[in-house]
Amino acid sequence: MHELPIIESILNIVLKHAQTNNARKVISVHMEIGKLSELEDDWLQRYFDYLSKGTIAEGAKLKIERTPIMMQCDACSVSYEVEMSQMGNLLCPACGTNRGKLLSGKNYYIKSMEVQ
Repeated sequence: MHELPIIESILNIVLKHAQTNNARKVISVHMEIGKLSELEDDWLQRYFDYLSKGTIAEGAKLKIERTPIMMQCDACSVSYEVEMSQMGNLLCPACGTNRGKLLSGKNYYIKSMEVQ
């Protein structure tokens, strides 16, 4: 259910940019969502379909690309990609320490829109 307020915000941004650019119809919304995000693609589309009814975004498809989880080592500052399965036991590939911070993986944003 946490997808609903997020989609409401995304729809507002889409409609604002569509209006600013004199679009008649929103065809698709291209999004990047981090692999650590708990947002589910199917629910995002369902909520988007529900909230966009009666707007120029009605019927638009969300095209979602999952972005990698990126960490940065606290010891040597190397940035590196990790998989979800590694999250419990992270070791820097450069120096071997297990102290780091999350750079990306929970983020989400609108990359582009296709309009008419």
